[in-house]
Amino acid sequence: MDPELIKDCVHCGFCLPTCPTYVLWGEEMDSPRGRIHLMGQHVEGTPVTGAMAGHFDACLGCMACVTACPSGVRYDRLIEQTRAVVEREHVRRPDERAIRALVFALFPYRRRLRAMRLPMRLIRRLQSFLEEVHPSLGAMAELAPAVPRPVRLPPLVRARRRRRARVGLLTGCVQGEFFPQVNAATARVLALEGCDVVIPPRQGCCGALSLHSGREDEAKRFARRTIETFERAGVDAVVVNAAGCGSSMKDYAEVLAGEPGWAARAEALRTRDLAEFLIELGPVAERRPLPLTVAYHDACHLAHAQGVRAQPRELLRAIPELELREIEESAICCGSAGTYNLLQPEAARELGDRKAERVLAAGADVLVSANPGCTMQIAAAVRRAGKGEIRVAHTAEVLDASLRGLEPGILGWSPRQG
Repeated sequence: MDPELIKDCVHCGFCLPTCPTYVLWGEEMDSPRGRIHLMGQHVEGTPVTGAMAGHFDACLGCMACVTACPSGVRYDRLIEQTRAVVEREHVRRPDERAIRALVFALFPYRRRLRAMRLPMRLIRRLQSFLEEVHPSLGAMAELAPAVPRPVRLPPLVRARRRRRARVGLLTGCVQGEFFPQVNAATARVLALEGCDVVIPPRQGCCGALSLHSGREDEAKRFARRTIETFERAGVDAVVVNAAGCGSSMKDYAEVLAGEPGWAARAEALRTRDLAEFLIELGPVAERRPLPLTVAYHDACHLAHAQGVRAQPRELLRAIPELELREIEESAICCGSAGTYNLLQPEAARELGDRKAERVLAAGADVLVSANPGCTMQIAAAVRRAGKGEIRVAHTAEVLDASLRGLEPGILGWSPRQG
């Protein structure tokens, strides 16, 4: 925990109304400035107690406080450093260690996720039983999406018009296995906008889940492998369609700051969110009408961590006959936050229900999100609500439907279907 970063906080309280856990519970130690106070105590010699670790674990790492802070406090760096300290110094209960071991042995590895396809067909039926065994297992069952048809992407998708750029596509772990249609739509959109799209077939995890959970060495290992993968691809930029992954990749230089050679290579890796990249590139493909009302959900690691808010909205508003609607409390996290909804299921469920209520109140045909975790979290909350109907899609899928002139009725999927 960097003492100089801790000193930047003047405890003004501007972060309080933006912090999801403070909004839920009103507890000072479950606010950013309260957690920074605890960090300061540790720097001054107080050991990490169980209560202290609990307050740090309860943080979603959504970075809404970073956006709100007038003093420029780097809470994002502080909470990552703090979680690494907690993982090194705090001894967790056996059940907590077991659940964390399961999560991190499974989710960063695509082959292991792929092996879960068949069990996923049955897991929702076992939700009640798994909930009794452990709340985190129940959350896994509830969040599990319907198993999609596999989509095989070629290593290179050629530009459909004059080539304007050569980009790499990060396919992701959860995105690649549970939402492969999003990657396919992303590749088509980029190709229609004049990009050669390189899709390295053996790319691994980018390290986002590990980085945001204090697993430093694991995160660095994944980061180095990802840098090497896209260096070999020889691309102008790496395009990412999952908010958490993009946020982590943009932080590689800081993650690898202790290794100057790798930090320099990370700096040279030009990472862009899909919406960010498309706006920078500028449109050339014709947008066909999509008579839909769309509610756009700001994923925290896109809006707060990357500062990408206007670009997705600009892309959606450029589609003829599409009406964009805002969601109340858009800056408050949905409760997904990487592995948060698995490791802190009760708090995540409260936030998910709150978000679902506001999403349904928007009265839109389709909810658009740019992060697979948010998509699964809000879909599960909409199912729990049992009222209202809304389909769910990624920004790339909406653009793809418009560029190809597809019928709006086939866009996205229903949360009721899984």
